[in-house]
Amino acid sequence: MTDTGTPGPDGSGSANGAGSGEDAGTARGGEGEGRVRGGGTDGGGDATARAGDGIRTLPFPADLSVWGVGMQVGPMEPGRTWHADVPIERVHRIDFHVVMLLRGDPVRHMVDFTEYEVGPGELLWIRPGQVHRFSRTAAYRGTVLIMQPGFLPRATVEATGLYRYDRPPLLRPDPARLAALESSLAQLEREYVDTGTLPPSLHTAVLRHSLTAFLLRLAHLAASDPDTAREQADTTFTRFREAVERGFATRHSVSGYADALGYSRRTLVRAVRAATGETPKGFIDKRVVLEAKRLLAHTDMPIGRVGVAVGFPDAANFTKFFHQHTGATPVAFRADLR
Repeated sequence: MTDTGTPGPDGSGSANGAGSGEDAGTARGGEGEGRVRGGGTDGGGDATARAGDGIRTLPFPADLSVWGVGMQVGPMEPGRTWHADVPIERVHRIDFHVVMLLRGDPVRHMVDFTEYEVGPGELLWIRPGQVHRFSRTAAYRGTVLIMQPGFLPRATVEATGLYRYDRPPLLRPDPARLAALESSLAQLEREYVDTGTLPPSLHTAVLRHSLTAFLLRLAHLAASDPDTAREQADTTFTRFREAVERGFATRHSVSGYADALGYSRRTLVRAVRAATGETPKGFIDKRVVLEAKRLLAHTDMPIGRVGVAVGFPDAANFTKFFHQHTGATPVAFRADLR
């Protein structure tokens, strides 16, 4: 997809399709209508940062949320005030979750080197750390939800699959499920802007409850997708996946992860196969390749430094590994994108 007209979820885009990249939403309660505003220009300074890899990372704009809660929800459509500081065609990371429920004309949105066409009644779920880009030509219309990773308890995170990076971001619910999701999201939005009924602590508790209800419906949809039905939540796989996310840049061996997690190699192999259909080594290598692609495509880091960043101090070994998994050398991959 591309970079246009979206709310402050990931801080990129403008609601009318003419904005640019860094938008953090803000909603003002007490007006009967949640108005999500980009925080890049309203927050008093640069709301973004560049990670060591050179890819711009957009942080969650907690100071722009109602009462500073760890989530925001609001409309995406022309006429809303979405501000941005980064050109919409720029690729960037986010350190929070973004869920967009689209209405109106289809838009094309890029997430981790895959371009998705998202039509009305479809959802796009972008997770922390993923690299994405909004459309420069399409107007995003619908509702957007953004949330901090730590806003929900760990048990809820496990139940809702918030970190199932192995699942595709695009979700296409059937009419019955779409109606239920729309109703649940609308309820969450009503609770978000209703700041006059409850004190802040109770308001936050109600938001967590409503957010959990919506995410459980979303997780059920993702788990029942034909392409991901076999990827049922499993504690062993969940721990492995989280460990890989933390350590892929320095640890590439299956035995290393098994030892660190306290599992036998056989147990780990069974859990990963059951969840993803692939081997633990294949899962690790895919994550390393994805990060290498991100750095090659979206930074000017020398090839050798890219290799070091993903755990290959020797440039020749990195080139061999990358070519084995992509069919192209790092130099050729980068040149093909530019």
